Amino acid sequence: MPGREICNWRDNKKIDRSSVKYAVVWKPDPGLLASMPNLEVIFSAGAGVDHIFEDTKLPKNIPIVRFVDPDLRDRMSEWIVLQCLMHLRQQRSYDRNQRQHSWLELQQPIASEVRVGVMGLGELGKDAALKLKMMGFQVSGWSRSKKNIENIPTFAGDNDFNEFLCQSDIIVNLLPLTNKTTGILSRDLIEKLPQNGAIKPVIINAGRGGSQVAADIITALQKGILGGVSLDVFEQEPLSESSALWDIENVILTPHVAAVSSMLALASYVTQCIENYEANGSLTNLVDTKSGY
Repeated sequence: MPGREICNWRDNKKIDRSSVKYAVVWKPDPGLLASMPNLEVIFSAGAGVDHIFEDTKLPKNIPIVRFVDPDLRDRMSEWIVLQCLMHLRQQRSYDRNQRQHSWLELQQPIASEVRVGVMGLGELGKDAALKLKMMGFQVSGWSRSKKNIENIPTFAGDNDFNEFLCQSDIIVNLLPLTNKTTGILSRDLIEKLPQNGAIKPVIINAGRGGSQVAADIITALQKGILGGVSLDVFEQEPLSESSALWDIENVILTPHVAAVSSMLALASYVTQCIENYEANGSLTNLVDTKSGY
């Protein structure tokens, strides 16, 4: 952005805070945004915004913009499709057999026999649902408010939640972290997943670590209630070396890399947003501060 001063806060904390009009942030220091009296727009450097709301001194009435970009969306869908296929085709079991030099064919269903329920139908969830549908899975979706996706049944709100769960062999969580979604991947949810499906229930979480109750997931895996999990996010990151999740065979762990934001894509996105805002006062992908997403 020629003609503008760009400041990396970590490297230059002596900048005149009153000169800052726009802030692009990921996990900002508490009170930092409130210390900038002329701040006009806050941009999240990732798809999630809960890291911004963790600031108890967050200034009110300043618009917050989510990062929405095809690069991030496609990366997320790639990871989710990969995980669904890994569990469908029992890849971890074949990995074990390979290490043991065991030539053993495992019975496995086809994608069209497996029901995948996507929790969270924003830009990322909708795209993942459509790509899973293309792979042949039976796909449904659930969100807090009603969403319509062509050829995919959708559910909404608390009244539809149990019906959605009871027809999902694989649960994909892409919900934002709010008071209502904290700890949603718990024993209560797990026990409502069907045990008579084509595969044992699987949980895939690329949303937020705070949405999962690790102890409940570990117990369900150990008891055979869950057939497997894929987790990219954790309540505390890095994941503790003492966590039992590391050593359970049907657990796939990745270090919060399902959809790493491209800095070039982020820079282009923020530049375009600022230019539109200064030209006509409009902002897209605004966060509803009351709902938290």
